[in-house]
Amino acid sequence: VRNMVCVGADPTRMAVLDNFCWPSCDDPRNMGSLVRAAEACYDGAMAYRTPFISGKDSLKNQFRTQDGRTIMIPPTLLVSGFGIVPDAERACTMDLKSAEHVLVLVGTTGARMGGSHRVMLGACGHPDNRLPVVDPARGARTARAVAACIAHGAVRSAHDPSEGGLLPALAEMCFAGGLGARIDLSHVPVDAAAHAEVSDECRAFAEDPHRYILEVDVVHLPKVQAHLDGIAHAVIGTVTNSTTLEVVGIRTPQESMTLDTLRAAWNAPTGG
Repeated sequence: VRNMVCVGADPTRMAVLDNFCWPSCDDPRNMGSLVRAAEACYDGAMAYRTPFISGKDSLKNQFRTQDGRTIMIPPTLLVSGFGIVPDAERACTMDLKSAEHVLVLVGTTGARMGGSHRVMLGACGHPDNRLPVVDPARGARTARAVAACIAHGAVRSAHDPSEGGLLPALAEMCFAGGLGARIDLSHVPVDAAAHAEVSDECRAFAEDPHRYILEVDVVHLPKVQAHLDGIAHAVIGTVTNSTTLEVVGIRTPQESMTLDTLRAAWNAPTGG
């Protein structure tokens, strides 16, 4: 849903499809996780009022080797979706558009790093391996508010910081648009219950749900703030006419990375 909202789709006019890729459900544990995943799909669909209109399953994703070992894929749920963009002229893209625009982070960040790329890579200094909490009702409310900002022409670019967290998503926006940015992690909205635990690392790399990064022209900021009334959000930085991403931390010194360095790191896993 976030990906579709970020390009300008109306969250009240979306539909999704599921693809359950699971190892054999003859194993009670696999069957149990499949049932729980289906229940989560139901909860999400009801909260977002976004129907699953079709789908498929592949429930034998495993094989036995000649020496008798069974190799299974991890249970994987793939969800694809489509939606209607009411006004194609207001369709949104992720590339930064102009220096001096502000960057608004919508949604709160907590200390839970479980399942994040940062933890999976073994790069997390003090990981809290609990999973972030999903709140479907809040997610749906946030999606509608962000969609309203985009539909009213108040957002120049938007991105979903789910894969890798805030900094990787912002880096993608920077090198897609050929512009730099400067952000202050102390301005990141955090979960009030975990405020003291939310380190610079969490603010930069946690993958909490229901969050969006918006590029906003300053003249449209009041309009965005009005649409986001009652939803956690903050201006965390600005777009710059440079080739660097600058990050100011709370307890860590300022870091500055060139877009070429960021692009090389982004391409490295695929050998680019």
